[in-house]
Amino acid sequence: MLHAIRRVESGNATRSPQTSRTSLTTARPGLRRLVVGAAASVAAFGALAAVSPAAYAQAGPSRAGLAGGQGPDRDHLTVTVRNAGGGADGTYELYCSPEGGSHPDPRGACTALERDTRWGKDVFAPAPEGGFCTMQYGGPATARVTGTWAGRPVDATYDRRDGCSIARWDRLVPLLPDMGSGKRR
Repeated sequence: MLHAIRRVESGNATRSPQTSRTSLTTARPGLRRLVVGAAASVAAFGALAAVSPAAYAQAGPSRAGLAGGQGPDRDHLTVTVRNAGGGADGTYELYCSPEGGSHPDPRGACTALERDTRWGKDVFAPAPEGGFCTMQYGGPATARVTGTWAGRPVDATYDRRDGCSIARWDRLVPLLPDMGSGKRR
């Protein structure tokens, strides 16, 4: 049976013979802290879970998202393709949210970009230095992408000089033309 722990009278701790049981809050202050801490953790997790995963995919704050995708601050890219052949060469404008511009497939291009947008990762990052790449040549096609994506400036170049560069290019099809098939966009 639990005995009363302590009662503070004028600064001295004494035993209280009248109390045979104590409440959990006075007998075990550590337990109270644990319960309060757990409740705070659950509340914080609930707040995080209420935010959609798409919000975390943004690499940084974008005023375009706040304005509903309208205006000069929405995602806008300029894609310049050279030596791709098949009518794919040229300079194209792309707007996302909502999709538009002179790009041949704005919806597909925006979908490809959104698919590869991850928190903390740059969709347009170059292939890692010192990586093991196959020694295949994918042709003379080059591309340059400039503008703004997810609220961040973009200035990236692409070519098809080896397996890593080809994979990097193909990951962004249809933003960049599909060079793997006979069909050119």
